[in-house]
Amino acid sequence: MKKTRKIGEEQREPRSALDKALAVLEVVASHPQPVGLPDMTAKLGLPRQTVHRVLQQLEANALVLRDPDRERFSVGPRFSRLALIALSSSNQTASVRAILKELVEDVQESCNVGVLDGLEFHYLERVDCHWALRIHMLAGSRVPAYCTSGGKVMMAHLPRKQCATLIKVSKLKRYTDNTLTRTDKLQMEFTAIRKNGFALNDQEYAIGMIGVAVPIYDSTGRVLSAVAFHGPQPRFSVGRARECVPKLQAAAKLLSAIWGLQDIPGNDIAKSKPDVGQASP
Repeated sequence: MKKTRKIGEEQREPRSALDKALAVLEVVASHPQPVGLPDMTAKLGLPRQTVHRVLQQLEANALVLRDPDRERFSVGPRFSRLALIALSSSNQTASVRAILKELVEDVQESCNVGVLDGLEFHYLERVDCHWALRIHMLAGSRVPAYCTSGGKVMMAHLPRKQCATLIKVSKLKRYTDNTLTRTDKLQMEFTAIRKNGFALNDQEYAIGMIGVAVPIYDSTGRVLSAVAFHGPQPRFSVGRARECVPKLQAAAKLLSAIWGLQDIPGNDIAKSKPDVGQASP
């Protein structure tokens, strides 16, 4: 005998295993701290057993990490690697590179966009200026986060406890007399960065190099990346770096839209170049 469906039953098909796994990963990645099973179950509206089974599969594939003492889950190393690979993939860097080129042509200094990876700032894309005197680095390069503008922007927006732990377990090398290596000094610097909306690097990584960076936000206000200028002193002074902040902030909004992190009303990135000269803070 053929089983009949109740009205509306065809609209209530169960979510696929992939849908459930992606939903769990999104909750783990979006949570500011390691998240427990009860919180995930409540947020997803899925049975506890289902979420637990999905978490076991994700843990087995290093997509999430489990804290055995507290039964809480955080982003795993494989998930982090996939995110970095996706952001730096040549499949989507054409638009990103176009925005950086526009910035470089306007300001005449090198520009990069990158993400935090541990205590390193990883360049996803980079465009050099045309001056003979410049610091040459390639996309994929890594620099210390705590003494570079892009890295400091991202560290400043980490959860305070996570940031303090990261600094505590790391050996902070002093590259110049301006390098901040004391935890209290770094925390004061991060507070100022959050207040001002940008970070400066006044010869903290290399003598004669000045940098400035702003965060790239998603639609929820989380900082996922940073875009930065840097150049040699005195051509690129601290004062000139400050003047470039509005241009970087405008570019950050466009980059966020390219990555699908938020929408920019009235902006068609595919059809027009970014007008970085009309930045808003």
